[in-house]
Amino acid sequence: MEYFLQQLINGISLGAIYGLIAIGYTMVYGIIGMINFAHGEIYMIGAFVALITFLALGALGITWVPLALVVMLAASMLFTAVYGWTVERIAYRPLRNSPKLAPLISAIGISIFLQNYVQILQGARSKPLQPILPGNLTLMDGAVSVSYVRLATIIITVALMYGFTQLITRTSLGRAQRACEQDKKMAALLGVDVDRIISLTFVMGAALAAVAGMMVLLIYGVIDFYIGFLAGVKAFTAAVLGGIGSLPGAMLGGVVIGLIEAFWSGYMGSEWKDVATFTILVLVLIFRPTGLLGRPEIEKV
Repeated sequence: MEYFLQQLINGISLGAIYGLIAIGYTMVYGIIGMINFAHGEIYMIGAFVALITFLALGALGITWVPLALVVMLAASMLFTAVYGWTVERIAYRPLRNSPKLAPLISAIGISIFLQNYVQILQGARSKPLQPILPGNLTLMDGAVSVSYVRLATIIITVALMYGFTQLITRTSLGRAQRACEQDKKMAALLGVDVDRIISLTFVMGAALAAVAGMMVLLIYGVIDFYIGFLAGVKAFTAAVLGGIGSLPGAMLGGVVIGLIEAFWSGYMGSEWKDVATFTILVLVLIFRPTGLLGRPEIEKV
């Protein structure tokens, strides 16, 4: 039972990271009907910005951990928001009315460019970071331990999910986003600045990816220029599994994939965890093509 609970905690924290990245995929798809395949690299850049910010603060003599974490998070979200906005302006806006294959190829090109751009600037070697938040919360007389970083990851993810749900359902920006999702032309006729809403959607998704990138840096303590590819694929899988276009579905899909990986690695070995993840994805899509929380798309005639 103790081992089961340990893997459960590990899976939830890993799934929370996948879910944060998956929200960016599902928000973009919900509004423009396209997949932002450069989103994984935005997450990778967020992790690098957090690391560089921490090293810069250390060089300046700022060593108080709470202040350092806040500055790291703010810098990471700011820089990735700029990258997200730039990706939308360069890769998507000029091709918005083109065949859907064109922006897809453009996004893959941006993804490859960002990978090589970071590799040239930061080098191909992995970048380590010493533990910033050491210590664990022990349960069941020490048989189960939860690191403070993993606990913070789960709490922050729940808070961000609640905040985004409130933003989408209760604010004018959320109403404008839902209007663009339903009919961009009609939303524009009613005074909604569609270009601005789409750009803000990319910015919001990039900021969430930055949070995930910083959390991965703090949990695992090592990053490289290639971490965005696999995490992006897993997060996209989470968005599809939960129901592409559904924010709760993206988070649910992320948690499901995190749990599958944690339990499979813990009981069966880590070699086949990716095979197990994608096998379950295929089975879900065979019997429920819209995903766990997705709704069938109804076309107007």
